Amino acid sequence: MGGVVLGFTTVAVVIAVGALVAHVGVLGAEGQTVLARAAFYLGSPALLLTTVAEADVRTVISGGLLATTSGVLVCAAVYLLVARWRWRRRGAELAVGALCASYVNAGNLGLPIAAYVLGDAAFVAPTLLLQLLVLQPVAVAVLQGGESGRGSGPGRSVARALANPLTIGTLAGLGLSLSGTRLPDEVGAPVGLVADLAVPAMLLSYGMALRLGARLGPRPPTAELAVVVVLKVLVQPVVVWLVAAGPLGLDELTALAVTVCSALPTAQNVFVLAVRYGRQVGLARDGVLVSTVASTVAVAAVVLVLG
Repeated sequence: MGGVVLGFTTVAVVIAVGALVAHVGVLGAEGQTVLARAAFYLGSPALLLTTVAEADVRTVISGGLLATTSGVLVCAAVYLLVARWRWRRRGAELAVGALCASYVNAGNLGLPIAAYVLGDAAFVAPTLLLQLLVLQPVAVAVLQGGESGRGSGPGRSVARALANPLTIGTLAGLGLSLSGTRLPDEVGAPVGLVADLAVPAMLLSYGMALRLGARLGPRPPTAELAVVVVLKVLVQPVVVWLVAAGPLGLDELTALAVTVCSALPTAQNVFVLAVRYGRQVGLARDGVLVSTVASTVAVAAVVLVLG
């Protein structure tokens, strides 16, 4: 339980610092955008490269991956159906909303919680790589299509996704992992230093957005926000546990691990993507905040009930 408290406390403190610097006027809306873009173009690609390069890709080919995928698909599909029918969302707006409902904060929360609560940070690897190699490139392709205002044929979508800095970092890391290659210290040290920028930049940017409020996106419909949060912190872990403990028959520790990971809140980089492409910024901002608060209860409940 100490890992849960440590992970959430660390995130809350850095977000609060971001809100404070915005409140006192050290940085304004322009500074918030600069931080978000720095995280998107510099820190995050370097972090993805180093994270994926150090992961054992074989852990992705596991029952845990199937259980995790089931939760993502169910939550994303439910949001897409409801949002398309109820709020007439389309294209890029649907992409951001679906990420809010299913994209787990597996980096700065998942890694410490997996290490401290579950005893092995490797438990979060399937979730990380599923999101980095599949969900994020697909969402970015849709978002870039919406930004350009052009149609998104399969070839064009793939080309845009491959040209994205986040995808480039992920694929570079995957190549290093599969080949067993280690970056020389002369390259690895500066890349690692830039990677250290990603999480604090995302969290500070998010905290500033909370303080700056509507200037960084209007408030989303309350019902839409509620749907996103319920799907993220309640429906997703329930679906994952049912699949893991039922059809897949995973052992108790693995079932617990994938369920805990699925109960984590919406990742801050969903907000970074929303700011970068100017879509559903309010929903991403509020979805991250509310799901983070709600998931503290959800994660604790999963650990107490299944642990």
